[in-house]
Parts: sequence; C-alpha cells; structure tokens
Amino acid sequence: MAFSDAIFAIIITLLVLDLRVPDVPPGRLLSGLLEQWPSYIAYLASYSYVAVVWLNHKATFNRIKQADRGLHWVNLFVLFSTALLPFPTIVVSDALQEHNNTDQRVAVTFYALIGAMLCAAWLAFFHYLARNPDLLKEQVKDAFFRAERVRALTGVVLYILAGVVGYLVAPLIGLAIFLVLPVFYAITSAGLYQSPVTRRITHGPLPPT
Repeated sequence: MAFSDAIFAIIITLLVLDLRVPDVPPGRLLSGLLEQWPSYIAYLASYSYVAVVWLNHKATFNRIKQADRGLHWVNLFVLFSTALLPFPTIVVSDALQEHNNTDQRVAVTFYALIGAMLCAAWLAFFHYLARNPDLLKEQVKDAFFRAERVRALTGVVLYILAGVVGYLVAPLIGLAIFLVLPVFYAITSAGLYQSPVTRRITHGPLPPT
C-alpha cells in the first residue's frame, strides 16, 4: 500500500506541472490566465480521476487480507495505467489551446483510450480477486466484487463512447464526459451495490433512520 500511495502522490504532482505562468506582455496577465482554461479543465478531469482511483484503491485493499504475486501484477497494471494520465492530460490541454480541430479530436480520443485502459485494469483487478477469494477477508461479500466489475466495465464503455463522440461530433463534448465520469465513480466509490440509488432499485426504499 505504501508503494501504491507514493505512486499516486507522484502522479498528482505531475498533473500540476502543466499549469504554467502564461508568456504574455505586461498588462495581459489576466487574459493570459483566462486563455489557459483548457489546462484547468484537463487538470480538473485528471485530478478527480486519480483521486477517485486512490479512494477506490484504499477501499479495495481494506477488504484484502493478503496479496500474492498475481495480485501484485494486476495492481501494477492499475498503477501503470494511472501513471499514464499526465501525458494525455497535457496533450488535450495543448490541443485545445492551439485551436486545431483535427488535433483536438485526436487528443480527446487519446485521453479516452487511456481512461478506458485504466478501467480495464480495474476490471482485471477485480476479476482476479473474484477468482482468488482466499485473498479476501472473511466478511467480504461476493456481491461487492461482482458489482465492482460491472462498474469497471461501465467505465470502459463510457470512456470509449466519450472518445467516439469527441472525435466524430465535438471534442468539447468528449471533454465534458471526462469531467462527469469521476463524479460517477466518486458517488459509487464504496461499491456500486452499496450506493443509495442502486440499493433503492434492487431492494426498494431504504428504511427510515
């Protein structure tokens, strides 16, 4: 866990390096800062995504009593995918500021592919845990990991959709989807089956407290 936490901390730090003081003449600082709005949006989308990944990572490992070599490898795949995020973040930020529509479409699609790969890494992670229940604490229910696999697969589909929409329709629509997805994962970070909306659907209204 300490190694993983250190990787997440480094990734968060790398994301902020794309935020730079604009190179503008005296008296134009405000307009220069405002013109860098794509950098702020890209940073917000990626920071939120990494933050949610970190929260999910801690929540998942709280349910694991021991790790074997296979689990370490799938965890490294999650970390590898997360560590790639600063690169497409810079690509999207630069493309949006250059105002070239073709480059913007490619940049958004590239970001979507990295996002989908990260969700696929989580899918592999939870699939491995489902196949190796001896690694889990006794109180962990099978429903948790089944729901998490659905959640990860949903992310793969939605990031691919964002890439397709961003490339074929409008890059800014794809960027908007990137901003919404971390919200979805934050709301369901305790496990999809435990979220209030899902529990109402599957079990009816929650009892009064």
